[in-house]
Amino acid sequence: MADKYVAYVGSYTRGESDGIYILDANVEYAYFKVRDSFKINNPSFLRLSHDEQYLYSNCDEGVASFKILPDGGLELMNKASVNGLRPCYLSVDRANRYLLTAGYHDGKLTVLRLNEDGTIQGVTDEVFMKGLGSIAGRNYRCHVNCAIFSPDERFIMAVDLGMDQVKVYEFDHETGKIKLHDILRCELESGPKHMIFTSDGRYAYLTHENKCCVTKYAYDAETAHFTKLQTISTLPEKYDNYNSAITLKLTPDDRYLFVTNSGNNSVAIYEINEEDQMMKTLCILPVSGEYPRDLAIMPGDQMFVSVNQEGNSMTSFKVNYDKGYIMMSGAPLKMPSPTSIQLKQIFE
Repeated sequence: MADKYVAYVGSYTRGESDGIYILDANVEYAYFKVRDSFKINNPSFLRLSHDEQYLYSNCDEGVASFKILPDGGLELMNKASVNGLRPCYLSVDRANRYLLTAGYHDGKLTVLRLNEDGTIQGVTDEVFMKGLGSIAGRNYRCHVNCAIFSPDERFIMAVDLGMDQVKVYEFDHETGKIKLHDILRCELESGPKHMIFTSDGRYAYLTHENKCCVTKYAYDAETAHFTKLQTISTLPEKYDNYNSAITLKLTPDDRYLFVTNSGNNSVAIYEINEEDQMMKTLCILPVSGEYPRDLAIMPGDQMFVSVNQEGNSMTSFKVNYDKGYIMMSGAPLKMPSPTSIQLKQIFE
């Protein structure tokens, strides 16, 4: 019997969107079928707990926690305030004790404690970023786009697009308090967006929304220090129209990196050289959907699905790594204003 998977897709609840969509997923062909939906206001970012028992979402009220039922359905457990505007990014620690939120609109990093049953207890610490940013189009303000734990969870990284910085905070697991440790300063007006670490914790990748590039860093876990190794464009040559480099995903073996381009409406795929760790562009090709906000790599790494916010669609592709191209798999799936996807195996 084939493994069963379910996908959770978050969306902006404008127009016809209900909120979170629950889809049955055939991961071999990246085929999805809508099963159900859960009404909640603007769940534009979703995050599974590491044990995949719970799903967390942002919403207009702050954040929400869901219990995942045996068949993959959702049961709302509670909602909690973040003492600020609706966040745009969520992270959960491995022990499921803390939830991080990043606030684009108010430039806020928030730490919330989680209860043993997965519900959200409340805020343990918070900080509104201060300072004048470098980007006129962003109102010269702090905009926290991403908040993640370091691989050993001793630190928290807060990516501030408005200030062109990644702020590194020491994290106390007992109290849930944070303390500024260091600042990674990025290129002026580059607009750092999302950061991820490799599975071994030795390297990190960071997209830059405005410069349309991705930077790779070596990471020193003891000092939480980043050393820049390489920066590479996410765009095809001679493209000079509007674009935002947004999310990035790694295959589990860290061999391939995927980055979405919203504007160029493409995916950039890079091969990582195991010896020198340099990125090599395999392809930058259209995803047949407008404004890809997120993507999910299917188990086996041969397929991926793009979540296209302004195209109101999800599009699936097979990847040929040897020849450097992608091939569409099936027709696009209609989906209103999708922005985030999480994939989970289910055991009924």
